Amino acid sequence: MPTSRTGRPPVQRATRRPAASRSRRENPVQSLYHRARRAWDRPLTAYYLILGSSLLITVLGLVMVYSASQITALQMSLPGSYFFRKQFLAASIGTVLLLTASRMPVRLHRALAYPLLAGAVFLMILVQVPGIGVAVNGNQNWISVGGPFQLQPSEFGKLALVLWGADLLARKQDKRLLTQWKHMLVPLVPAAFMLLGLIMLGGDMGTAIILTAILFGLLWLAGAPTRLFGGVLAIATTIGIILIKTSPNRMARLACIGATDPGPGDHCWQAVHGIYALASGGIFGSGLGASVEKWGQLPEAHTDFIFAITGEELGLAGTLSVLALFAALGYAGIRVAGRTEDPFVRYAAGGVTTWITAQAMINVGAVLGLLPIAGVPLPLFSYGGSALLPTMFAIGLLIAFARDEPAARAALAMRQPRFGRKRAGGPAGPRRWKTMRRRASAARSSGER
Repeated sequence: MPTSRTGRPPVQRATRRPAASRSRRENPVQSLYHRARRAWDRPLTAYYLILGSSLLITVLGLVMVYSASQITALQMSLPGSYFFRKQFLAASIGTVLLLTASRMPVRLHRALAYPLLAGAVFLMILVQVPGIGVAVNGNQNWISVGGPFQLQPSEFGKLALVLWGADLLARKQDKRLLTQWKHMLVPLVPAAFMLLGLIMLGGDMGTAIILTAILFGLLWLAGAPTRLFGGVLAIATTIGIILIKTSPNRMARLACIGATDPGPGDHCWQAVHGIYALASGGIFGSGLGASVEKWGQLPEAHTDFIFAITGEELGLAGTLSVLALFAALGYAGIRVAGRTEDPFVRYAAGGVTTWITAQAMINVGAVLGLLPIAGVPLPLFSYGGSALLPTMFAIGLLIAFARDEPAARAALAMRQPRFGRKRAGGPAGPRRWKTMRRRASAARSSGER
């Protein structure tokens, strides 16, 4: 072996890799793809997606409520910011509920299931009492709580069904009873049908559809057999067809799917003008506050059809951004439900995700003319405190579940606060300094660099 002048063996130089392999390794597209995959696989991805997407949807919803409701408020001889202030108050209370739910342990969430269900049923019964229940747009599903504030108990029924159903199925799974079809159906399906009956007494079929979707989501997560799942679906479909056939108003809404003309009697007026609003927005919209349809042409511009005003003022870019945020929220909810080992967390996260995504799809589908107008708001986005409060509490549930994952909990525990750290002279300073010196001396004695 040849040696150098100093008697030491020559330094072996690393062979240079071909330029082709180096260019393949540094391909920006592949690098971006691998970085995106690593980001998706991080323990806190679902936590940040739920928190970020829900926050952005709520803030953008406040902006659009202010823009879409000004003309309606002025036509009612109210200040232009009247609906915005009420929505902002509801969002502030909802934020407190979200933070509270995100810090509550799972056992406390389970403890709330039965009281919340009993309270929702009691309030939904009060809706039908003359003098207490209030009818809005032909549906008696509201309770006046004083002044301009009204409460819709059926919105809290969604949250109650999710928590109570998740707790019920989790306890039955712990006892290994879900392999029997009667334990899977009873009492979950009868209780859900009781809620549906109370809602349909007021004529609100849109909310009833959302509760049915939650029920099917819970049964699907519980592993219901195809025959059992199909049987419940057939019963619900039959009841739905009967309710539609016996109501001229619902039949008229069904006939407005894909309509481009208001038709005789203007029975498709709302659906058609929603399409007009979307079509006039173009790619980037006419500008925030510059909507034409909200000047009395489009009914419920700040509630059920706020997505149409968003398309008119912010264009295709704005509507796709809203849909992308809902897609991110739905993906994060599915990820939380799929990665947990706790059956209650799996059922509750799946129920909340089903609730929000199904309601968003029904609302957007109605605005696009692909589905009949069901009268349900866009979650976290449309005006309405009764819908916003339970939805934000449900988002807090998802955040709590995402934080409770073992990997996410470990990642959060490893983090050190950037601000407010104790100085070296504080109580913990000398101890930490001695530990660092001991580790450094041990490293030098072992020859480490």
